[in-house]
Amino acid sequence: MTQYKVLFLDIDGTLVTPDNRIEESTKKAVAQVQDQGIEVFLATGRPLHEINDLAAQLNIHSFIGYNGAYAVYKGADIFQEPLEKSLVNHYLEIAHEHNHDAVLYTNKENIFTNLDAPFIHHFIDVFHFHKNEVYSSEFDRDVLGITMINLKPEDTSLYESEAGIHLSQVNVEGLKHCYDVIRDKINKGYGIQMLLKYLDIPKESSIAFGDGMNDKEMLHAVGESFAMGNGHPDIFQYAKHRTTEVTNSGIFNGLKMLGLVE
Repeated sequence: MTQYKVLFLDIDGTLVTPDNRIEESTKKAVAQVQDQGIEVFLATGRPLHEINDLAAQLNIHSFIGYNGAYAVYKGADIFQEPLEKSLVNHYLEIAHEHNHDAVLYTNKENIFTNLDAPFIHHFIDVFHFHKNEVYSSEFDRDVLGITMINLKPEDTSLYESEAGIHLSQVNVEGLKHCYDVIRDKINKGYGIQMLLKYLDIPKESSIAFGDGMNDKEMLHAVGESFAMGNGHPDIFQYAKHRTTEVTNSGIFNGLKMLGLVE
């Protein structure tokens, strides 16, 4: 019987290839660990209302979404940690002043400050978003996550002046000027810590795979951590292991190192 009890998988660049496919080797690996009783979570910056099709392909029903702000276990909500409304409004003011765009993620839709620009259409196409609305001054819903769009690297300092906040570049080809807003205290690592406590699973029995800088806290929060071969250059220092690329059976090969798949 395996010592491992839970596996956390990032989506973009980890589970899903740049052309939005899940490799057959990945499907095989996930099925094999599930057969051993290992619970599999998708742990993503994406909104949970946009990943149902991916989850269905793998028979996964447990999630960490919005970079750690919302967790679901077998269909039941475990916690939600929305952003402070004053922070959301402040970021929207900065974005307006500097001609940046943003998408605000609620638990039901994606609220864009601009739905007309070609680059926004590209962003939506890359992530296969469907539940999109345009921001208006009447907006009054809890925001679980934000992605800032059309930023230059030097623009990140405009948003990182807020205490306890940093921006993480989206590690997806063609979207390098997009940045997720990450809270130092609410992130994928926080989500994993909360779930391990809820499930009464020791850290040593957990595994995670990631490729972007929004995964660094997640990789520290587990016993066995893997950075994908296609990962951001700075992510490898946070992982215990390095596996192959998402397009070269990265998840399968990592789990094979642990003797969990064949």
